[in-house]
Amino acid sequence: MWTPTKNQKFGVAIYNFEAEHVQQALRLDVGETVQILEECCGWYRGFSTKNRNLKGIFPAQFIHLKPFKIDNEGIYETVTPVEDPVVQEAASVLREWGQIWKDLYVVLGTPHGDQELWDAVRKTMMDIADWRKMLITGTLTSDQIGQIKLKITRKIDWGNRRLGLDLVPRVDGEMVDPDAVSVVELYRVHVLSAETSQGHTQGLGTLAKKKDRRKAQSHHLFFCMRDFSYHLGEDAEVFFSLYDACKGKFISERFLVKLSKEGFFNYVEKIHSNCTIFTDLGSADLSSELYIVAHVVRVGRMLFSESVKKSSSHSYRRPHGVALFRLAPSVLQGADGEVELTGKLFSSDEKDFWQLPELVLKKQSNKYSIMSNNASYGLVVSVKVVHGELEQATKENPLLLKNVCITKKLGFSDVIMPGDVRNDLYVTLNSGEFERGGKSVAKNIEVTVLALDVDGQPLECIYSGMGHEGSTEYASMIMYHNNSPRWNERLKVAIPIDQFGGAHLRLEYRHCSTREKNEKKLFGFSFIRLMDDEGGTTFRDGSHELCVYKCDERARLNNPAEYLTMPFLSKEAVDCIYSLPFQRSPKEFIVIDTLLCSTKLTQNVDLLSLLRWRSAPDGIGETLSRVTRVDGAETVKFLQDVLDALFAMFSTDDGNSTQHSGHVFQALVFIFSLLEDTKFEHFKPVMDAYITGHFAAALVYKGLISCVKHLSDLCPQNEKQEPIMRCFRSLEYIFKFIIQSRLLFARATGGQNEDSFRIDVDNLFESFAHMLNMHLENIENSQITLLEHLQGACDQLCQVLSPGEVANHLSNLFNATPFESTRELTRAKLNAMKNSVNSSLFDDDDGRAVLLETICTHLRQHLEGRQELRLCGDVLSDLVIVIHKHVKSHYSGRLPPSLHQDVETVMLTLFDVVVQLILSLERTAPSSGTLVACLMGILQLMEEAHYSRLWDANVGADAHRLRHLLYSTTVLLSDLVRAAVFPSDWFVMRMVTNHTILTAMQEIAQPLISTFLKQGRFDNQLWSNYLNLAVGFLTQPCLQLEHFSQQKRHKVLERYNDMRVLMGFQILSMWHNLDDHRLHFIPGMVGPFLEVTLVPEPELRKATLPIFFDMMQAEQQAKGNFKQVETELIDKLDILVSENKGDDEYRQLFNTILLERVRSNDPVWRESGTAFINSVTRLLERLLDYRNVMQGDENCDKRMSCTVNLLNFYKNEINRQEMYIRYIYKLHDLHLPAGNFTEAAFTLQLHASQLAWTQRMLHADHLYPAQTETQRKELIYMKIIENFDKGKCWEEGIPLLEELAAQYRIRLFDYQKLSEVLKRQARFYEEILSCNRHDNEYFRVGFYGLGLPLFVRNKAFIYRGLEYEQIRDFTQRIQTEFPQAKILPPNTPPDDTIRSSDGQYIQICAVKPIPEPNPKFDGLEVDERILKYYAVNHVRCFFYDRATYRGGADKDNEFKNLWIERITYTIESELPGILKWFEIIDQRIEQLCPPQCACETVEKNNKQLKQMSLQYRANPHDNIQPFTMRLQGTIDAAVNGGIAKYQDAFFGPDYLHMYPENSEHVNRLKVLFNEQTLILEGALELHGKIAPLANQPLHRRLVEVFEDLRNKVRKICSTPQSQRSVSSLQSTPPPPLTHRRADSDPATEFRRIGSIINSPLPPLPSDKCAASLSSSSTSGHSSQRSSQASSLYAHFQSASHDDELYAKPQEWDEGVGGSQRDSRPRSAFITDSRGSSPKSLTKSLNSDYVIVPSSKAVSDDSQRWRHSRPPSPHAPRNSGTHDSLNTSWSDSQGSQESLPPLPPRGSEKQIRSVSLGGEEDVPPPVLPKRMGKKCPSPAMYGSDQFLGDDVDGCSSSGDGLSNGLPASTPTTPPLLSPRNHRTPPPPPIPPKTTSTPITPLSPPTSFTLNTSGDDLTPTTPTNVIVDQHLDGSHNSLHENYSVPTRLQPQLPPPSQ
Repeated sequence: MWTPTKNQKFGVAIYNFEAEHVQQALRLDVGETVQILEECCGWYRGFSTKNRNLKGIFPAQFIHLKPFKIDNEGIYETVTPVEDPVVQEAASVLREWGQIWKDLYVVLGTPHGDQELWDAVRKTMMDIADWRKMLITGTLTSDQIGQIKLKITRKIDWGNRRLGLDLVPRVDGEMVDPDAVSVVELYRVHVLSAETSQGHTQGLGTLAKKKDRRKAQSHHLFFCMRDFSYHLGEDAEVFFSLYDACKGKFISERFLVKLSKEGFFNYVEKIHSNCTIFTDLGSADLSSELYIVAHVVRVGRMLFSESVKKSSSHSYRRPHGVALFRLAPSVLQGADGEVELTGKLFSSDEKDFWQLPELVLKKQSNKYSIMSNNASYGLVVSVKVVHGELEQATKENPLLLKNVCITKKLGFSDVIMPGDVRNDLYVTLNSGEFERGGKSVAKNIEVTVLALDVDGQPLECIYSGMGHEGSTEYASMIMYHNNSPRWNERLKVAIPIDQFGGAHLRLEYRHCSTREKNEKKLFGFSFIRLMDDEGGTTFRDGSHELCVYKCDERARLNNPAEYLTMPFLSKEAVDCIYSLPFQRSPKEFIVIDTLLCSTKLTQNVDLLSLLRWRSAPDGIGETLSRVTRVDGAETVKFLQDVLDALFAMFSTDDGNSTQHSGHVFQALVFIFSLLEDTKFEHFKPVMDAYITGHFAAALVYKGLISCVKHLSDLCPQNEKQEPIMRCFRSLEYIFKFIIQSRLLFARATGGQNEDSFRIDVDNLFESFAHMLNMHLENIENSQITLLEHLQGACDQLCQVLSPGEVANHLSNLFNATPFESTRELTRAKLNAMKNSVNSSLFDDDDGRAVLLETICTHLRQHLEGRQELRLCGDVLSDLVIVIHKHVKSHYSGRLPPSLHQDVETVMLTLFDVVVQLILSLERTAPSSGTLVACLMGILQLMEEAHYSRLWDANVGADAHRLRHLLYSTTVLLSDLVRAAVFPSDWFVMRMVTNHTILTAMQEIAQPLISTFLKQGRFDNQLWSNYLNLAVGFLTQPCLQLEHFSQQKRHKVLERYNDMRVLMGFQILSMWHNLDDHRLHFIPGMVGPFLEVTLVPEPELRKATLPIFFDMMQAEQQAKGNFKQVETELIDKLDILVSENKGDDEYRQLFNTILLERVRSNDPVWRESGTAFINSVTRLLERLLDYRNVMQGDENCDKRMSCTVNLLNFYKNEINRQEMYIRYIYKLHDLHLPAGNFTEAAFTLQLHASQLAWTQRMLHADHLYPAQTETQRKELIYMKIIENFDKGKCWEEGIPLLEELAAQYRIRLFDYQKLSEVLKRQARFYEEILSCNRHDNEYFRVGFYGLGLPLFVRNKAFIYRGLEYEQIRDFTQRIQTEFPQAKILPPNTPPDDTIRSSDGQYIQICAVKPIPEPNPKFDGLEVDERILKYYAVNHVRCFFYDRATYRGGADKDNEFKNLWIERITYTIESELPGILKWFEIIDQRIEQLCPPQCACETVEKNNKQLKQMSLQYRANPHDNIQPFTMRLQGTIDAAVNGGIAKYQDAFFGPDYLHMYPENSEHVNRLKVLFNEQTLILEGALELHGKIAPLANQPLHRRLVEVFEDLRNKVRKICSTPQSQRSVSSLQSTPPPPLTHRRADSDPATEFRRIGSIINSPLPPLPSDKCAASLSSSSTSGHSSQRSSQASSLYAHFQSASHDDELYAKPQEWDEGVGGSQRDSRPRSAFITDSRGSSPKSLTKSLNSDYVIVPSSKAVSDDSQRWRHSRPPSPHAPRNSGTHDSLNTSWSDSQGSQESLPPLPPRGSEKQIRSVSLGGEEDVPPPVLPKRMGKKCPSPAMYGSDQFLGDDVDGCSSSGDGLSNGLPASTPTTPPLLSPRNHRTPPPPPIPPKTTSTPITPLSPPTSFTLNTSGDDLTPTTPTNVIVDQHLDGSHNSLHENYSVPTRLQPQLPPPSQ
């Protein structure tokens, strides 16, 4: 049974719990915290703190329980672990940063990645985790714990700042509880935390006073010698000291490290003998150029030699070298931690050794050199700077500084501590001058220094360097053979203070011989007395020249009394005339420097005379006058003695004043003022201790008060204000002595004279008030000084007077200060008020009541006058903070009346003025934040009774004041909510502010309802302000919890709940109260309320959505419709959803809730309301789709689709033109960056279509200025034309240019613009003909799966690809847009499983466009460059071919069973359009049989060959390689077997028996093969002309192969089918000539049209074909071109069918324009582009050549060529069946004569008939048996149809044309024009089979006419009669088509 837990409430998972096989289990990860609710049998039930809504069970042994505390015990209890706050914060931060760190890792490889930030966050997280672990272990000392916590908080604040997270407000490194402090105090914490987080001390917010943050502090330098790599061979001493290069002097004692001759071995272990700390460095020292100087002294022989192994009996100190280490500023600031420094040793001559550091710094390299060393380094040291007091620094760095010796600064530090005891005398051996003494060389002089007491006993107080014990004597370095040595050696003499008076120093001089046996020989001495016997002062600091007395026996010096009476300074010895015990050497002397640092001894005579004033009472006046000249350091050292002396002189024993009282008071003021100096501020505790423990003058209080009053009274009259100002600055200590004296007096007398004391104090403050009330310029500084230091005196007065009395005195002074005073005086008064607020007076109810009213009154005056706003804000801030602290102290109960009254005083006095002031200030004003915090603080203090009192105080008679107050407050709060005054990362501050505003708004609602609604004073503006404020509050970003992390969201909900919901219900309550006044807020509040409902909080949405029903109901009842609600709702919905508000859940709730309300209430407008709600729901769906794709370059296409959906919605469903146009330009702006200029132009045309050419004025908007409708349409047209120009769609821009030209020409008469438009139009035409445009590819894209967006889900589209974009690039682009989608194979349609799955699937394949009919080109010959555009543009239909095999693929010949499934798609709009894709709305599937597939393949190849021929005719100098490869791949098709495969597949004897229905396709295939041979023939002839010499062998090879290919084609086409009757074909007599031109005969006609290109096509061997021809011919040219435009046969590309009849001709699709239209410009076949002269060509016919045209092979070429030349002559058939015509080319007999001009039409003679019969041994093919019935037969074919044209409209009967016109006779020209005649349908086929001749193609350049009558005779039953004479107008009809000589056919012999 599950039981609630009591002691197990909180824990941490210590193992992963997967929870796969356990029901109701909760998955847990290691480190996840859980809250436990129940337990049962070793299992817990609870939830993870990551997701509190998901509850489950988990094993108890997986959880480590932790101590906890419970808040709000019960159902809504909150359990928090009882941990150190820093530990808890670290854990929370690591969880939050962990997710951010993972997100940073995800984007590392993108342009938004930041490797440096990722590394920094990782390192910081690791540091925090390690430090947190150290805290949890509990093994650290308290100091170490504090240090670790400090590091953690610094790192957290640094990381939050770098990651853009919220600022954590801290006090002393600990987080601030916002419930425990006032809003104002919280604001200050945020300010200070922000400042410190931006500085180097990241994250140390503090509320300390400014005086605690002074910069005057000590710094210390830790030093450690790490290594010494030089080998000296003897012992050594290394002295380290600090050197100030700027001052050129040493500033520290010397630190000594002694080295043995074996070397330095203390590198690894930090032994303290080589470490020290240089203390008491000031800020000025750190800012100077500091060096560490190392002096190395060798200790051993006089002259060292490696060869001498014997040790010396004497040790001499000899100079060796110097090293310097520069301390960089970063080192001195301590930012780099402990830093290691390396230096080399420098050496010089011994005479320059004393100044060697300066020589090195000055780089005088001629005087020093670098010492050699075997190691790469020399001397290695490490340093680290620590800050603060030495004791504190040692605590912070215990491992570093503990037990380390101290090396003090020379002199006192910047800060002198009272407890410091120091008595150090520093002696520097500077230089000396000695006589030679009869020796030939100079002496080796050693100076020995001794310190002797009064008895002559040596004192152990001499230190050569710190780090070692003191000694009784010190031996100097020896300068070899130098009688004028300079040492510059400094030693420290630390004589105890009690022995200092009689002590002296003695210097003994000895000569040291280089000989080992000789002893050191004494030859003289000097001495110095350390204290003056008479004055009691010590020896003066400075340089001193000492006398040298001769002495060669040490025993003579044992009694110091003998020489102490002698003068010791050279200047004193000069005047000495009496005999001395020792003889002075007049030419010898020594110079030393002394410096005394003592806290007990003084060198100042004036100070000594003050202390001994009783011994000379007559000189008191002089002594007091010189006190101010005494150095402050000397004064504070003897502070207690000085004060005792001064107070003893101040008054007599009975308390009366003396003649020196005034001077004593000035001396006291001087000493008090010293304590204000930062150098001596630490002596204030000494002063306080003196007052409370040693001061005993009980009668001086009256005299001190009198002195102060006297100075105050004299202030207006005295010119010198400095003494008065000094007195006022010392008021605190003066009153301390006054109060202590009074207390001593009262204690001694039992409280006598208390009234007298009160009177004296009253008089003093009256004097102050009188002085403050004066307007005199000379006393202003004194007034300011008094106000600044007044509070110190008042604080002291509170010890003897009540706080109320003191507050009255202070209040009177504030009131005495005039309001209209100078700025400085005003600032001083406000500062005084600020000090009083923070004083103890405000802790007393009476004192606070008195001062509060006065301060509030003054603040109101200054705030109204906009004076010193920042300072007024500070005063008010302190005021609110103090009151809040007192309120918090009574939080458990009701506020006492005094505090309640205090809050009311502040509220009534300052609330309204603060509101008005904040409204008038800019948000960037310095005081803005403080004043807002103060206002929030006041609101936080106010209770319900205070609000009621505020409303009552302002209601008045007409409530005007109340209305003004409410209006100002709501406006201000709205402004604060909308534009937050606090930074975005001040989250805690913002939440407290919002909670305060929420509480205030609940109170503000009361007067709105009671006064401005129910009493008939409804105020629309007030209510609107309130509702807008509520909406702004609810929708502000910092309250949107869904954007927060889990931890942050939980903290907010735990402390404040969801304030949005609370405010939402407040809005709902106010809305219900409005009742009949709701109409006032329509439509103004529709948008704000919509914004409320869009907040993603289900409860809030459900509660507030019905407001829209109320609005619709209110407007419907008032106006009969709800048009305003509808319009405003749609407008605002568009804007808000684009701002990332709303979701699909909202769409469903909106629809469900409102429809339910409509159904339940059943209003009269139910039908329109339902329609409106559904319409808005659809709009929401489109807007959400649009918003979901707003970001990311990969979503550009999605944005376009959604934009089109929206603009269509606004146009078609709700007819909102302004929204429609808005989205037009959004779509346009999307197209331009993507380079979709054509689509951008079509998009703008949507707007242009809304405009007319009128002069109506249009309003200005963000895109266009105010202008007429014509001007705007003209401007849009220009943009459209510009985009069409960029998109190379000049055909679309030309109509617009024509429309503009018409406007300029007819209506506007602007010829300048007209000329520009016409020039651009002309350029567009030129671009169409000259520019090479690449055809865009088209792709079908299907989107399947429920995981895709709604607007593409389970839909298919046709995409228009980018320029030069192939399917691979297109697929990659689509995959980028849908990265989660899987690509389906293109040949497999998706099933329902894929469509209904949750995934994303995309299917992509390339499709071909089907051009739309273009009637404007019917009947015209149009340049291919013009027609090419319409082949791939303005298209709506597309097809896709998929290969299938029926019965399985034939391995030997796959063409036999190859079927094509053709799918034709129709889209909803033409491409190109406003998008690059449109949805497919229709789909049709048809099957193409194998012969059809073959026909399309061959036909496509033919088209490509023709297009390539045209290309190389126009540009013969282009690279010929593609042309050659195309020819080779077609002629010599070695891959798929070429024609043989087709012959085997379709031309076999059994194929038509098996598939008779495919006969027409088989016959058409033969025609296409024949056409191909003709095309190849011309192409080869062209290739032979333009091919370079290197390609000629290949060309000849191609010609040879072509002959074989042509023979195969002849054989295929001439082979009889089983259905044909060969004998009938051979025995059929020729039909009579029924129709030929009157001006021609057969022979000349053949000569004229000798090329097969000008010959008619043969009839089809099928009645079915004939019937189709007949129907085709009656449809007219328009229908013909329409059918041609929709019949495109593309080569199908598949993996199993890549190699067709030709060598992969699809590879040349782009090069030769494979997707272009088949129509060609007439000029391409009429004009010789090269301008060459016509060449002759002899022709002949061969019966082996058979062409069978297809009835469905309709191409554009046939149309163009049919219109380009007259109808060919024809002969009617008399038989009932058709026969194939056999024609062939044969090589000519070398005839190369030029062609004669064409004779005029009508004058030609019939020369001979053309024989169309073949060889006798080759019978012509017969028609199939099913051709026995009568059917129409084509009798006339355009000669161009051999290139693939169909036969339509060119047949006639024997009696005439089918249109009823008479048939032309041999002497009559044709009655029909070849350009405008619509050819009649063919007549029925005669009953007997005939053979119709076919004339061969004409040569490309020209042709010759042979007039010989024996040229051509008919050889078949049918003859063609041609006219000899042609019309001269047709001389230009020369074909640009030539055949090489060896390819020219031989004419057959004439028939007899």
